[in-house]
Amino acid sequence: MHSLDALAHTNPWRRRHPGEKAVLALGLLGCAVALPPWPGALLVGACALAVLLGPLALRPGQLLRALRAPLVFVAVGSVPLLVAVGGDPLIRWAPEGIGAAVALAGRATAALLCLILFAASTPLADALPRLERLGVPAAVTEVAALIYRLLFLLLDTAAAVREAQAGRLGFRTWRTTYRCVAAQGAAIFVGSLDRARRLEQGLALRGYTGSLRVQVQERPVSVPFVVASVGLVVAVVSTTLVLA
Repeated sequence: MHSLDALAHTNPWRRRHPGEKAVLALGLLGCAVALPPWPGALLVGACALAVLLGPLALRPGQLLRALRAPLVFVAVGSVPLLVAVGGDPLIRWAPEGIGAAVALAGRATAALLCLILFAASTPLADALPRLERLGVPAAVTEVAALIYRLLFLLLDTAAAVREAQAGRLGFRTWRTTYRCVAAQGAAIFVGSLDRARRLEQGLALRGYTGSLRVQVQERPVSVPFVVASVGLVVAVVSTTLVLA
């Protein structure tokens, strides 16, 4: 199981209704997107970080492991704003883009913390079945659930293939590494097609009619939690509008 999914199944908010956590996380996400980056992104990021390290009891190391890969994309997306194309020289440093790059990075980081807040507190198995009640077609949620399941199987397969290749000294040189990576990709592709075919046959043999029925555990919505979440979002918006 991925570390983020393990956190979602073991965190203190595991038994809360997904709608409660969506009000908090998606409300802050909306603030990160709609409000000015200063001080909106800073306030949103601080609130999300405080909830992650406080009530959700994530350790800093766990949070860093969840953030490190997305933060690379944030950094890569901000770098082009520091470069200007055209004129003499053709490609040159653009100091006027520093403000835009910092604003973009801050807004993206705050939004990322909000997404991590929801993902680290809500297992996908709790959220997907309830989306149908909001009008999302069943086919969409079922495809998402199948892809989610197959993703972990693919990761396990890739790890097993890589371990087997390493045991046969497949990564001694650059040449053997390239060959092993190509073989790994081919093995995963063929295995994925075979697994998908067997999954389709299994569903057909079980009388699949276009809908996968699952039992959803009913959880009451905590009104105080929702009110506190809305109050936090309103406080962030008000503070940002006053300071901006």
